[in-house]
Amino acid sequence: MKIVDRHLWQRFWITATPYWRGEEKWKAWGLLVLLVVLLLGLTRFAVLFNAQTGEFTSALAARDETRFWDAIEVCLGLVAVAVPMYALYYYVRDTLGLHWRRWLTNRFLASYFSDRNFYELNAVVVIDNPDQRIAEDINTFTQRSLYFLLIFIGSILQLVAFSTVLWSISRVLVYFLVIYTLAGTLITVLVFGRVMIRINFQQLRREADFRFSLVRVRENAESIAFYRGEAQELVQVKRRFTGAFDNFNMLITRQLFLNLFQYGYVMITIVLPSAIMASQVLSGELEVGAAVQAAGAFAAVLTAMSMIVDNFESLSRFAAGVDRLYSFSRVLADRPVPSGGVIESEEGSRLALEEVTLLTPNRERILVQKLSIEILPGQSLMIVGESGCGKSSLLRAIAGLWYAGGGRITRPGHDQILFLPQKPYMLLGSLRSQLLYPKQDASIPDADLLGLLARVNLPDLAERFGGLDVDMDWEKVLSIGEQQRLAFARVLLTRPRYVILDEATSALDSANEEALYAQLAASGTTLVSVAHRATILKFHQQVLALTGDGGWHCHPAEGYRFT
Repeated sequence: MKIVDRHLWQRFWITATPYWRGEEKWKAWGLLVLLVVLLLGLTRFAVLFNAQTGEFTSALAARDETRFWDAIEVCLGLVAVAVPMYALYYYVRDTLGLHWRRWLTNRFLASYFSDRNFYELNAVVVIDNPDQRIAEDINTFTQRSLYFLLIFIGSILQLVAFSTVLWSISRVLVYFLVIYTLAGTLITVLVFGRVMIRINFQQLRREADFRFSLVRVRENAESIAFYRGEAQELVQVKRRFTGAFDNFNMLITRQLFLNLFQYGYVMITIVLPSAIMASQVLSGELEVGAAVQAAGAFAAVLTAMSMIVDNFESLSRFAAGVDRLYSFSRVLADRPVPSGGVIESEEGSRLALEEVTLLTPNRERILVQKLSIEILPGQSLMIVGESGCGKSSLLRAIAGLWYAGGGRITRPGHDQILFLPQKPYMLLGSLRSQLLYPKQDASIPDADLLGLLARVNLPDLAERFGGLDVDMDWEKVLSIGEQQRLAFARVLLTRPRYVILDEATSALDSANEEALYAQLAASGTTLVSVAHRATILKFHQQVLALTGDGGWHCHPAEGYRFT
């Protein structure tokens, strides 16, 4: 059974302990100690309140008015102390959970964005929906971990406190309780165990897939509308929902049998303590109040000893979440090394490819074979070839995003080279942040930024949307051509030594394309362009033609003719 599987607890321990040993450990342990102190106080209150319940019940049975009202006064005093204690307990628990979530989220985010893991994980099939694992699974992990830890500590305190009370009243009840809870726990673990974990794991995954399919529709609404593809998208979304629905239907069916057992297990204990002690009460050996007190102690001890039975469904969901979070952290920490040969890379003062061979990701086809070329400053390169011959793959290799193959690539530091894809990335934010991306140097004057927009033929863009600091969803409000011109503005502002353009002017007319290339050439930036138009040939000194069968040819740009 997975809940008591040592591997599960090893995974939980590896995921949970860094916070309690990290820079916030003193605050974390301080809040946890405060929670344990509050639990001690609440357990003491429960024992005293149970005793006073038996006291005023016995007073009523004896018709002793003074004894009854004295017991009521003590009960009211206990409540006055316990109520703020309860409120403080839940406040401290939720505060600790919130701080733990913040720390763990920041830790996962740092790993997710380091070494381009956010990009590389797209090829790791075993890790689905990393966004859900960060946004939801971490929250569930921290909250549920504290919840179950405190239930465990509270159960031990409750077991110790009420077992003494119960033992002093009826030892037969103690013996019965041990046998009853042991049998109930074993039945729950062995009968409902592994299946519930597996179904809950699948439910988390399928719910995330369903949400992701809806997000993709929203993000690609215009393309879907142009294609009139809503019927196909509806089929895809409904298929993912059906998967979540069928799995949840299986889950609630299993839950039905678990609930039948749980409720029967709990409800029968309402009758059993009274039945076991009935002869002692009826014979006058025990007061009615003592029997009530014993029943209360029996219920408290039963709850403490039946933690797994009472919380099994929540524990199974929690165990599934631990598995998802642990596997995500392991992949982030130990990203799989691509099998077969890989393209080596190093940082230097030049951009050069030495004996570079590019393969498709499944290594079934050669795209480019043993390519050696050096792009010196001022010697811009234009890459041409038929569609599918490996032009964009070659640019990805230069960027360090393509590994399948062999050879060596030397490239300048990341602050000296900039890549412009065919579809520019528009982050959520202001027009100012779009221009500064990927840097955030807020010291650049507004006049310079407005002048930059004019240089890329977007002179009225800021005025049209209300200024440089208005937040918009720029991917939706700007055309592809406007987005491409905005991306050129970033290059003109950054002034890198090299800029890599992957059909970065595909949505522009010839006049805008030529004007932008002329400004890049005048800035002294060296260009490496994938393009199909002869009009920009004059801005390059070399042409690399890929043949599509692994072959390649390098020509001077002057005199080159497109076929």
